[in-house]
Amino acid sequence: MGHENTVTASESAIAPFTLTADFYQRPHAAYDELRGRGPAHFVRFPDGGTGWLITDYEVAKAAFLDPGISKALNSAGARAALGGDGAGAQMFGDMMVFYDPPEHTRLRALVNRAFSSRAVRELAPRVTELADALLAELAADATVDLDLLDRYAFPLPMLVICELLGVPSAERDNFRAWSTTLVSNDETPAARGAAVQQFVAYIDQLIRAKSAEPAEDLLSELITASEEGDRLSHRELISMVFLLLVAGFETTVNLISNAVAILLSDKAVRETLDRDPARVPDFVEEVLRYESPASEATFRYTTVPVTLGGVEIPAGQRILVSMAAADRDPSRFADPHTVDLDRADKNHLAFGYGIHRCVGAPLARMEAGIALTRLLAAYPDLEPAAGAEPVWRKSLIVRGLTELPVRLRP
Repeated sequence: MGHENTVTASESAIAPFTLTADFYQRPHAAYDELRGRGPAHFVRFPDGGTGWLITDYEVAKAAFLDPGISKALNSAGARAALGGDGAGAQMFGDMMVFYDPPEHTRLRALVNRAFSSRAVRELAPRVTELADALLAELAADATVDLDLLDRYAFPLPMLVICELLGVPSAERDNFRAWSTTLVSNDETPAARGAAVQQFVAYIDQLIRAKSAEPAEDLLSELITASEEGDRLSHRELISMVFLLLVAGFETTVNLISNAVAILLSDKAVRETLDRDPARVPDFVEEVLRYESPASEATFRYTTVPVTLGGVEIPAGQRILVSMAAADRDPSRFADPHTVDLDRADKNHLAFGYGIHRCVGAPLARMEAGIALTRLLAAYPDLEPAAGAEPVWRKSLIVRGLTELPVRLRP
């Protein structure tokens, strides 16, 4: 990979990685500059702490697979990196995404069936119905200029995950507010803590209601589900529902809106899809690589000294893998800053890699494909609203727009 020289943490100055307003708007200039320096960078994160940012494709894959790197918030590496148990372990420690095997294996087995390719195929007709209903609402509205994020890209995934879990869709505005607070780098720790408490309190109430009166939904199944006689504890249930709700719509909302933004700005891609709507799945796959809805993976922690791309990293260090940077690594992808529907290499890292690869990937792909296909069929002359410029959310974890102003022109 061209980064053979071994560098240790003690020799490494903190790399220039500042989350300015310009970074959120155009992150790839910074990622390209960092990648040119090497595959792993000792940086200061928004919370003031330090750790290692991975920007190289092959090194990112290696980090996802390295047994010396843990996701567990209660691991020795996490405690060393975070300075004790910390509030994060107390709030999120029971989430599947923050466990290593065998606990992770057990928790994932309990939800795998709900997100299998077969289950997703069976859900597709209902997603089409929901998409068409939202588009019909737009057609009935005399407004020509509107925020497509607010009226379509957000409500569709929210309705889907709420129906899947058995959550009243009337709560969707609260879910959106809580999730936005949690992933924003602009919010204070106190604001994020309050959002978590409100979210958890609601989920706790919902689980108790479902326990008393089960229904035909995923939450009721999770309450009664067992894998070799094992069930989720109440705390594990709360954490699982929290994770599925946030991850279940955040990723897909951003995938849909990022895709529409590309369609509005890339004439060649738009013309290709207008000629051949069957290419939408290829487009979705390229959007995942080009403008991944999840920019960085959640933190990992070194439990022992590890070497990544020739960089020696001590135990007790935080690791942040940038899928966004890795998926535009020119050593892996030719013309990485170009949207290419004919790209043969579709092995991007947008959903992660290894045992923690996103369990909802088939659902996100299906929802985005249907959302885009139905939108383009209903509004073939869709264009940006006059004077609209994309404004990206101030988040290191997710890559999404704050709004998506469009002109429908039916």
